[in-house]
Amino acid sequence: MKLLPSLFAGVAALTLAACATAQAESAMTDTPAAQSGAGDLKAFPAATAGQTRHVIRLPAQSDEDALKVEVIVGKTIRVDCNRHSFGGRLVERTAEGWGYTYYIMDSLGQAAATMMACPPGSEHDAFVRSSGQDLIRYNSRLPLVVYAPSDAEVRYRVWRAGEEQTAP
Repeated sequence: MKLLPSLFAGVAALTLAACATAQAESAMTDTPAAQSGAGDLKAFPAATAGQTRHVIRLPAQSDEDALKVEVIVGKTIRVDCNRHSFGGRLVERTAEGWGYTYYIMDSLGQAAATMMACPPGSEHDAFVRSSGQDLIRYNSRLPLVVYAPSDAEVRYRVWRAGEEQTAP
C-alpha cells in the first residue's frame, strides 16, 4: 500500500516531462522526427498520399477552459469581388488505443461563390477558407493534429471567452 503514492508520483513526473518536451518542439511543423512517429506524435497516424499532417502546438495558458481554437483550412486562389468558400469539412477522429483526438479534411471540394456582377479588374489572389469550422477545445498538453490535402494551407485562431454576465 505504501508503494502506491510513490508509483503515482513517478507516473506524474513522467507525464510532466513528456508535456515539457512536447512544448519545446516547434509549432505547426511536421519534422522528420515527427513523421517517423517519434515523441508525442507516435499516437497519430502518418499522413496518407496526397495529404499533409499539420501539427499545432499551443502555449500553456492560465485558464484554458476560457479558450477555444478555430482551425481554418483553405488555399490561396484567384477570386473576384464575390464571396468564395470551399465545401470541405473537418472530421474528428480518435487515435486507436490512445484516445487522442485529431482532425481530417479529405478534400476542400469545389469552390463556391456568390453570383454578383463584378467590375472589370476586380480579380486578385486571396485566401479562401472552407466553410463551417467548429471551435475546438484548447489543450496545450497535446498537439492539435490536422490532416489536410497537400495543396491546402492550415491556419488557426484562438478565441477567448469574455467575462460571465448575469441575465436580468
